[in-house]
Amino acid sequence: MEVTAWMVADRIFQTIFPLLAIVLIGFIYARKRPTDMSVANKVNIDIFTPALIFSVMSTESFDLPNYYPLAFGALVVILASGLLIWPACRLIGVKPKTFLPPMMFSNSGNLGIPLIVLAFGESALPAAVVLFLVENLLHFTLGLYILDHKTRLLNLLRMPMIIATLAGVAWSYSDMLLPPALRTFVDMLGQIAIPLMLFALGVRMTSIDFTHWKIGLWGAVLAPVSGLLVAVVLQPFLQLEPSHFAYLLLFAALPPAVLNYMISERYNQEPHLVAAIVLIGNVGSLLFIPIVLAFTL
Repeated sequence: MEVTAWMVADRIFQTIFPLLAIVLIGFIYARKRPTDMSVANKVNIDIFTPALIFSVMSTESFDLPNYYPLAFGALVVILASGLLIWPACRLIGVKPKTFLPPMMFSNSGNLGIPLIVLAFGESALPAAVVLFLVENLLHFTLGLYILDHKTRLLNLLRMPMIIATLAGVAWSYSDMLLPPALRTFVDMLGQIAIPLMLFALGVRMTSIDFTHWKIGLWGAVLAPVSGLLVAVVLQPFLQLEPSHFAYLLLFAALPPAVLNYMISERYNQEPHLVAAIVLIGNVGSLLFIPIVLAFTL
């Protein structure tokens, strides 16, 4: 059957609309009723997201070695993006410590997981989780090291997401199945994670500050362009299967993670600039992501 431009546009709409609708609900609700999502975000990071990770990685259908090339591709996209953008920091007039983390570490949780699943179906969830894990592992190691060279990397082992990852991989290799009642319990916890991520993103969008719109605009363009350039150049060497290359392209086009702002605030690394980069970058993704979807669907 011939694929028409209308069919592609409809598929893009079917993918983007549910995400935007939940984000918009979070935005409208927080505008009318100022909302503190700190507790909900902590619960999501500590319970719901680890449950999602364990749910995906502990299934009998999850074949970890199948995702090694994709994981390596994500690793290179993150690192090479930082190297490409580093020289631009002087041109823009911003400190690398401020600008590079948002350019390297993308919104692979709040936006990446639901986007990939809606675009390619539930079968893409394991790949989306793998990409999310690569990004988070680098963010909590290299990302923190960029801001503070005294960061203790062993603290990673205390993170619920890392514990869930290790437990899920171990379980997948054990050839054991979770009892049905326990599987349902874990799955239901995990299903809370994605809608809550999107709602929290909408709440965060209420704090958009256009005071530093120029640096935000630079970030909105450089983050996806650098990532996509690296992914395209990398493909002839990795030879990813078409579906995995499509996932990598979407991952490369994602905007900066909201977590960048939280971490910059913690380390007092010009959080007002990072907030502009993150939030304007997420608004800019409304342009870049449909373009990438048009080429991958």
